[in-house]
Amino acid sequence: MASTQGAAERAQVLVASNRGPVSYTVDDSGSLHARRGGGGLVSGLSAIGPDADSLWVCAALGDGDREAVRRAGGGLLPGEDAGGQRVRMLDIEAQVHSDAYNGIANSVLWFVHHMLYQTPLEPVFDAGFRRQWAAYEAYNRAFAEALAEEAAEQAAVLVQDYHLCLVPGMLRELRPDLRIGHFSHTPWAPPEYFRLLPDDIAAALLNGILGADRAAFLTRRWADAFTACCTAVLGPGSLPGTAIGVHGLGADADFLRKRAHEPDVDERMAALREEIGEGRRTVVRVDRTELSKNIVRGLLAYRQLLEEHPEWRERVVHLAFAYPSRQDLAVYRDYTAAVERVAEEINSAFGTAGWTPVVLHVKDDFARSLAAYRLADVALVNPIRDGMNLVAKEVPVVSDQGCALVLSREAGAYEELRAHAFVVNPYDVLETARALHEALSLPPEERADRTKRLAAAATALPPAQWFLDQLQALRDLQSS
Repeated sequence: MASTQGAAERAQVLVASNRGPVSYTVDDSGSLHARRGGGGLVSGLSAIGPDADSLWVCAALGDGDREAVRRAGGGLLPGEDAGGQRVRMLDIEAQVHSDAYNGIANSVLWFVHHMLYQTPLEPVFDAGFRRQWAAYEAYNRAFAEALAEEAAEQAAVLVQDYHLCLVPGMLRELRPDLRIGHFSHTPWAPPEYFRLLPDDIAAALLNGILGADRAAFLTRRWADAFTACCTAVLGPGSLPGTAIGVHGLGADADFLRKRAHEPDVDERMAALREEIGEGRRTVVRVDRTELSKNIVRGLLAYRQLLEEHPEWRERVVHLAFAYPSRQDLAVYRDYTAAVERVAEEINSAFGTAGWTPVVLHVKDDFARSLAAYRLADVALVNPIRDGMNLVAKEVPVVSDQGCALVLSREAGAYEELRAHAFVVNPYDVLETARALHEALSLPPEERADRTKRLAAAATALPPAQWFLDQLQALRDLQSS
């Protein structure tokens, strides 16, 4: 396959990720409509400036994306669609992508790193798994080949996340001149759990990442787990060629504060106030209905709060935003149904004519999420395991009156925020209920002080700097 660019135009900085900075839909008339994404990578790549010769390589995720790739002739997407960034989207065969993404990345690697398996019954690594693993290899190879084609001599390549663990090793074989980094946005499983994987698969994943000059993680805990897995699976001395880094992604304070005061957010706030009722406290959570987010136990803890402390009845409302995630997987559909069922049970047991204890929203709405952040008296962030959890960092930045944070010790954000949060064991519903009571009972001045300290810690490494630090660390390795 030929490069989409001449040698003089090849990129000096490349980002590779499953999801890119733009997605497409096709309307009934056949017209394409582009929608730009956000997040740390978008902010980071923008921060290096238009003269950096950068390129983003991503996958086509739906019919609209595939049509956009076809109209671009397999080359770069129109610059105006991605805010001026150069983007190459890969039209990988749909079944290969599904097997790699749903079959391996989301149903195996996500489950391993978040320790989600019900081990009496799962996992089962059979012939079907091996077929999907072959697709994962093919998916990663497509990225490696595209990056090899597009990269200038000595270019820096930043490979993102568990979807693309094999890319660094494959790319190293194709282009040994490149400076390659890999960043894991998830937790990393401890060796005893990681070794649920077949031995050859575990070794392939580790060796794939070790093809990078530098492997980076959100917290020291996840970095240490990775190095422990390398020693356990590959043996002592398996790491010398790869540097290990830690970059704790922070909240984008400037963007959040500006966006949170736009008219659509004000409209959502008015609607939420109507649902909450006058003078009531709010416990806010904003999550995808993802198994690791622990939404059901959070609801059970709120129910326990209402049972143990009847004085909070009619005085507090739980704003629970549980946005659908991975609904093409049955286990996620079942989990979403469980969330809705428990919320309905709480409302049935405790609700009155003028008070709905749980206000549950399941339709994704970013403006409404920001409105809830601003209204939050308490933020509940209780994942059973999370690489970072930016909600824990975003709510204190945006909350109008200040908020207390009830935080799981299993969230990556715990390392930075624990001194100013109410820390809980995410499996302990009684402890979480007690923490909610304490958080709701905080005097206003103490809550304001905690919020100030939480916001400072949460914004210590904003997305643009997070990206630039990784890029600089990769370049420093080559010059040292």
